[in-house]
Amino acid sequence: MDWFTASDYWLSRLVFQRALAAVYLVGFLTAALQFRALIGQRGMLPVPRFVERVPFKRAPSLFQLHYSDPFFAVCAWAGCAVSAALLAGLDSLLPLWGGMLLWLVPWALYLSIVNVGQTWYSFGWESLLLEVGFLAVFLGNDEVAPPLVVLFLLRWILFRVEFGAGLIKMRGDECWRKLTCLDHHHETQPMPGPLSWFFHHLPKPLHRVEVAANHFTQLVVPFLLFTPQPVATAAAALMIVTQLWLVLSGNFSWLNWITIVLALSAVEFPGDPPSVPDAPLWYEVVVLAVAALLVGLSYHPVRNMISRRQIMNRSFDPLHLVNTYGAFGSVGRVRYEVVVEGTADDVPREDSDWREYEFKGKPGDPRRWPRQFAPYHLRLDWMMWFAALSPAYAGSWFGALVERLLENDRDTLKLLRRSPFPPDGPPRYVRARLFRYRYTTWRELRETGACWERTYVREYLPPTRLAATAQRS
Repeated sequence: MDWFTASDYWLSRLVFQRALAAVYLVGFLTAALQFRALIGQRGMLPVPRFVERVPFKRAPSLFQLHYSDPFFAVCAWAGCAVSAALLAGLDSLLPLWGGMLLWLVPWALYLSIVNVGQTWYSFGWESLLLEVGFLAVFLGNDEVAPPLVVLFLLRWILFRVEFGAGLIKMRGDECWRKLTCLDHHHETQPMPGPLSWFFHHLPKPLHRVEVAANHFTQLVVPFLLFTPQPVATAAAALMIVTQLWLVLSGNFSWLNWITIVLALSAVEFPGDPPSVPDAPLWYEVVVLAVAALLVGLSYHPVRNMISRRQIMNRSFDPLHLVNTYGAFGSVGRVRYEVVVEGTADDVPREDSDWREYEFKGKPGDPRRWPRQFAPYHLRLDWMMWFAALSPAYAGSWFGALVERLLENDRDTLKLLRRSPFPPDGPPRYVRARLFRYRYTTWRELRETGACWERTYVREYLPPTRLAATAQRS
């Protein structure tokens, strides 16, 4: 038996690679469609301003060498094209080294985007996609059987994702230990989905079962990934079921989907493996050298994971090769939303004609039912959730957002569901107000048709207008 490869996982590799390519495609599509307003030359956090103060060694990126909006667009759409090619199986038609280079392209392009993405790309699933994508480079194609050490390292990532998330919960909010967090989480999560209202109204005993099952899946099941088959497959399947439950209950970008992709690599699918030659020596050397590097880089993530002061979602190297993960160490009991409004009146008063801007994903109109967007990531909507938690989270970009709304900036308005002002008639003033949102009851839903009930809390941003010198004619 070949010590280096595991031929029984040839179909697992195939499913994993195609699924990963699909996640890559979503990531690049998100970047291509949203970058101009977020990090473009006139974006809220422009890349050129960022690279002026951050050196290449801290944030390696193609855009450290050159940036323009057309160049970024070419890179993002090229990432879409390569991802689509990998999804179609082009890597299997190339020689081994060619397939590896093809998988390296989306990793390098997405790394370049994440490392200049600033606040908009500060989520754990960005690093997770990069870490998994880097390992995919060395998984091989139809010319060789899957390397055993790479399959092991994929399980090691999955272990850290799940076990780290479980530990951060047990060390964090006491409601996780009391099994009560889901009494609130479905209502206060960053972006509810179309079924979140129903999940929130499940009986409280079922919420306790949900939390207990989550603890079991994240704190016990990960260890079973390293046991012989079929136990490892059963463990991976249980994780997949748990992630699909989360997919139904909210919009968490591609976090759940990339975790499912990882779990697929641990599943031993039935089927006779094809006959392939032994792996070439150069390939074995490269894979083992990379494995040794990743094991060495695991020191800091593991140290963080077992620390009582565990932190969530941190990269310990600028290439995001080995990271630490975790989510929802604390759960909010009350939901707040920032409602942005504009008026065309010359003098802003409380009784002015204030019109509300509608976002695509975040709650706004109490009667508008949430939609499913994940795995597509609405970056502005997510950051608006953080802005409602504290103005400090929005300090670097919220003022720029207001300025773009006052200008009726076309790229910014594309991020929204609807602007209440015509293209040639921007508002004179924009303000923001903080509201408390809660899900309606079954009775309230029947009587009003509204899934939310909201109550005014306070002013978030007073009426603001462009400086006279900055207004466009």
